[in-house]
Amino acid sequence: MQVLSVTPEIFPLIKTGGLADVTGALPQALAGLGVGMRSLVPGYPVVMSALKKKAVHQYTALHGGKATLHTAEVAGLDLLVLDAPHLFDRPGGPYGDATGADWQDNWRRFAALGRVGADIAAGAVKDYKPDIVHAHDWQSAMTLAYMRYGEAAQVPSVMTVHNLAFQGQFGVNIFAGLGLPQQAMALDGVEYYGGVGFLKAGLQAAWAITTVSPTYAQEIRTPAFGMGLDGLINLRSPDLSGIVNGIDDDIWNPETDKHLAATYTAKSLKGRKANKRAIEERMTLDRDDGPIYCVVSRLTWQKGIDILASIIDPVIASGARLAILGSGDAGLEGALLAAAARHRGRVGVVIGYDEGLSHQLQGGADGILIPSRFEPCGLTQLYGLRYGCVPIVARTGGLADTVIDANEAAVTAGVATGFQFAPENAGDFHHAILRANALHADPAAWAAIQKQGMKSDVSWDRSAQKYAALYRKLLSKRDA
Repeated sequence: MQVLSVTPEIFPLIKTGGLADVTGALPQALAGLGVGMRSLVPGYPVVMSALKKKAVHQYTALHGGKATLHTAEVAGLDLLVLDAPHLFDRPGGPYGDATGADWQDNWRRFAALGRVGADIAAGAVKDYKPDIVHAHDWQSAMTLAYMRYGEAAQVPSVMTVHNLAFQGQFGVNIFAGLGLPQQAMALDGVEYYGGVGFLKAGLQAAWAITTVSPTYAQEIRTPAFGMGLDGLINLRSPDLSGIVNGIDDDIWNPETDKHLAATYTAKSLKGRKANKRAIEERMTLDRDDGPIYCVVSRLTWQKGIDILASIIDPVIASGARLAILGSGDAGLEGALLAAAARHRGRVGVVIGYDEGLSHQLQGGADGILIPSRFEPCGLTQLYGLRYGCVPIVARTGGLADTVIDANEAAVTAGVATGFQFAPENAGDFHHAILRANALHADPAAWAAIQKQGMKSDVSWDRSAQKYAALYRKLLSKRDA
């Protein structure tokens, strides 16, 4: 079975968040299940410079300029790379300039990606025609609209929503530039509240819709989490499923992780002490035996960082220390830096993204705080489970699906893996940290919860099997 994955990001080439980790790991996880996955990605400068490539298709005019489609292989990934310099050869990030402002032509850039994905589905690349097309998030969603109104309407498709909050909404004036038939500008097409909705178009056209946890799949059917799309999602509910993300357990492996000061296993956690001391030095924290709780996150409202900021003073008063890595809203960055200034030696903050430091924090911190208002799946809690860094999470989305709360019954039964609290509730968040402090004071009990978490299957194995089963189901539907 051949699957074309269309994605704006893929690890290790280009990453702004968990989407890249998923699209980078899933192809290799599926390989052992008889599924060959090829990934179509934009030719950003960082991608083009990393590849040895071979041209397989040319465009004389693709949304405003010439373009070339290349094949390439890197890190075990089979890639198709869209080299369109007028769209992707520019400084900054994949979606905006160095200041963080979105590119004004993002609609054109990712419409082009979708158009090429649909062309590949229709057989544009010699000797390659996918059985299934799998699109990820709004940047790839137009692939399915172009398929629906083009020559690949009978090719089964999957739309995966990694975060419904990002939808790709644009004004009606862009429709003429999309190259779609007029009939597509309709309620059951790409029209969305009088404009054009890229994600909405993908949800409408997909044969199947997935999101990245069972709980989030149910949450997005409600007005509170549906972000204006809950009506459509409920109409498509027979085709909706939630499949929890996995992680690459070769890259995230405390037994072999070169980013750690000392490696360790679930059988012997001694190495974590050296990693904890390394965090104290790196983050300029006081050295003591109390708990260190880390945060590795985008510093945004969605991630609940304002809730964290509101309770830092009592958390520090309880004897805990905080090690925070992330970047995002300037106001939240400022609030955390101010807390670090108030609590020198007790709060350490690094603004930015540092892959090595994120591994160090998981390998040495006692717990990881994730107070998200909503979380489609989340990966940092999975890394935490893998590394014995106990997750303290809001009870929402994939966080609720992957962490077992350390209530008295779960601790007694030996199944607890972390702590849950009510979302958007600073008091309950603080109480969860106090519960963690109390358990941390009992070294044997804390080690038990760490080891139980490290037993959790957070690999891609089960999730890949579910994707493979979904693909087979769609092929059966096509052939019926």
